[in-house]
Amino acid sequence: QLQLVESGGGLVQPGGSLRLSCAASGFSLDAYAMGWFRQAPGKEREGISCISSGTATTYYTAPAKGRFTVSRDNAKNMVFLQMNSLKSEDTAVYYCVRWPGRICVSMADYTDLEVWGRGTLVTVSS
Repeated sequence: QLQLVESGGGLVQPGGSLRLSCAASGFSLDAYAMGWFRQAPGKEREGISCISSGTATTYYTAPAKGRFTVSRDNAKNMVFLQMNSLKSEDTAVYYCVRWPGRICVSMADYTDLEVWGRGTLVTVSS
C-alpha cells in the first residue's frame, strides 16, 4: 500500500529549470520527513534534499544547495523538487523517498530508507 510515484522528469538545457513531483499513497505524508535522492550513470546514489514534517525544515547537500528547493503539500500528499540553474552534472534518475520518522537524518547513508519511488529521469543536455 505504501507507494511513491515521481513525475516531471525530462530533457532540459543547461541553465534551465524543472519541477519534480512525488505523489504519496498508503500513508499520511504529514507524519514523515520526505526527500530526494538521485543516481547518475555509473555513480553511487546520493542524497539531494530532505524536508522534515511539522516545521518543514529543509536540508540540502552541496550539489543542490542554492539551486534546488524541496517543498511539500501535506493536504495533497505530495512532495516537490524545484530545480533551477541545471547543469549537465545533474543528469540522473531522481528518486522520492520517505524517511522513517519526522526528522531528516543524514543523507550520507540511504540503506535504512525503505520506501522509494521508481524514479524519474532528468537529462540536462544541449
